[in-house]
Amino acid sequence: GKIVAAAALFAAAVFAGCSSGKAELALVTDGGTVDDGSVNQGAWSGLVQYAEENGISSKAYEPGEQSTEAYLASIDLAVKNGAEVIACPGATFAQAVVSAQESYPEVKFIAVDCALEAPAQNALGITYAEDQIGFLAGYAAVKEGYRNLGFLGGPLDDAAQKYGYGFIQGAEYAARELSLESGSVSVCYQYDGGGETASAWYADGVECIFAADTASESAVMQAAETVGSAVIGVDADRSSESETVLTSAVKGFSTSVYDTLADIDSGEFEGGRNVMFDAASNGVGLTIDTAHFPPFTQGDYDAVFTRLQTDADGICSSLVNTATETGRVSDSGIVTTAVVVEEAE
Repeated sequence: GKIVAAAALFAAAVFAGCSSGKAELALVTDGGTVDDGSVNQGAWSGLVQYAEENGISSKAYEPGEQSTEAYLASIDLAVKNGAEVIACPGATFAQAVVSAQESYPEVKFIAVDCALEAPAQNALGITYAEDQIGFLAGYAAVKEGYRNLGFLGGPLDDAAQKYGYGFIQGAEYAARELSLESGSVSVCYQYDGGGETASAWYADGVECIFAADTASESAVMQAAETVGSAVIGVDADRSSESETVLTSAVKGFSTSVYDTLADIDSGEFEGGRNVMFDAASNGVGLTIDTAHFPPFTQGDYDAVFTRLQTDADGICSSLVNTATETGRVSDSGIVTTAVVVEEAE
């Protein structure tokens, strides 16, 4: 039995990557590969798992460039090859999905980590609660014993602000639990910073940086390796990329795709909307199995994660997560006592 099953899984994996053949479930990458260690890989693993468990054919299409035209060409090919559901990972798919949902009303589209402006009934936009992800990262860093923290976000958009605002509030929450004195935790705060900023911060005594931007993550890790400091990764498990990775603040790409496919099969799929995956739906979290924590235990993590899931004492609903025009923490309405924020000009 086990050998036959393994052979069948191997055949499914080979077929999934081949260039010809029909497939009911398809994934079109955002121009990257299905082993990118981020949104493409996460979404693909959820789709493949569902396909294998249910005896459904699956196939990935890699457009080779990041453009709406390239995406639509791959979607067209997937439909010609019999795709009934197409997963589209990444924010750059917003235009392509809105166009494709009209062209192929009989096909269902899952836009992963992508909010759709006008989703039709055959399309679903999936986003993730970056404020909760940031909260967990800030909370863990302070519980782990770090007092000089840094936040490096990506371009000034809603996601970057939610990561950063959550990070500060998580650090503050942990500091209050530990009864730390006013001003005992510092957070250097900047959007669009890279390796040079990280190096300067580490040299100034910052012990741990939340690198909340996939574009600059590896540069921050290199800066950390030079001085032996710590990094918190983002989106997916980054532990294999550097010894400096304390933990990773992840989005449940795989879980959300798998759950949506299950909804489609059971007739419970509700398109025409954007849905946010959060702690309550197991759509966000920290990597604990591969984390470099001794003080911050699995039990500590489970306790705070359960509080987020159940919104104990309003821990979730009271999070400040509304983006501002400036992106400045001082304009956000966040109030801290233990945490002092130093914002880059």
